[in-house]
Amino acid sequence: MFGGSRQVYYRRAKSEANSNLKAQEAISLVQGIRHQLPRVGTRKLYHMLQEPLQALHIGRDSLFAIMKANHLDIKPKRQYRVTTNSHHRFRKHKNLIEDLEVNKPEQVWVSDITYVGSRKRPLYLSLVTDAYSKRIMGYDLSESLAVGSSLKALKKAIKGRRYISQQLIHHSDRGLQYCSNEYQDLLKRNKVIPSMTESYDPYANAVAERVNGILKDEFMIEKYALDKELMELYVKDSISKYNRIRPHYSCYMLTPEEMHGQSHIKIRTYKKKSTSLKVNLQTCG
Repeated sequence: MFGGSRQVYYRRAKSEANSNLKAQEAISLVQGIRHQLPRVGTRKLYHMLQEPLQALHIGRDSLFAIMKANHLDIKPKRQYRVTTNSHHRFRKHKNLIEDLEVNKPEQVWVSDITYVGSRKRPLYLSLVTDAYSKRIMGYDLSESLAVGSSLKALKKAIKGRRYISQQLIHHSDRGLQYCSNEYQDLLKRNKVIPSMTESYDPYANAVAERVNGILKDEFMIEKYALDKELMELYVKDSISKYNRIRPHYSCYMLTPEEMHGQSHIKIRTYKKKSTSLKVNLQTCG
């Protein structure tokens, strides 16, 4: 009646049923990862699940199609809030990393402060991140932008150093916290060389901005209006998972913790000037 044999009809129906079953198994695998990394992207999911997906004969393109068909693909969010006050009397240092090739851990640290609170509960997260491995070395959550929180984050980072004998550059924006006497004294006592952005472009410190974005977009650390004590626990858990579980594209899908333990892999770098800002930030993630 329909111009096809009974065998073809049942073979097609069986094939569709098998495909649907494989898709459901893939979704189950994805949900297992998403339980810990709620908004991790499909490319990283494929890397993390490559072995079980290959057993199901599901390739990368098929996984993208399954994610899209089931509305599981992630649409990135871009947010920016000003936390930098560079109009102050303290000394501003030159940019020492603009043309520097970063090729090992603890060669360059980048620091930044990002807003994670609400109007009722303003909270600020100070971060110190290794530019090579993308490992968060130190952090602190505070209810104000006072220099004390940035100092605590830096002290944690210094305490956790693994390669103490090599030269280390600390790069930041020209905010009051980083230019303050207390912060610069701490750098000097630990023989860390200061470096700062020389423009007002918030993305001039691209690594720090990208890490901020990952914590907010993928780990949703500013989604919940929590008090400081609960937010501290949530941030601690998120940073632990970021360092130890989440693969980084610029680290060839190693986690920051894995990348920090070696120095022979050359990281993917950011193209300058001729490339759009969007491409620069995607390369970092």
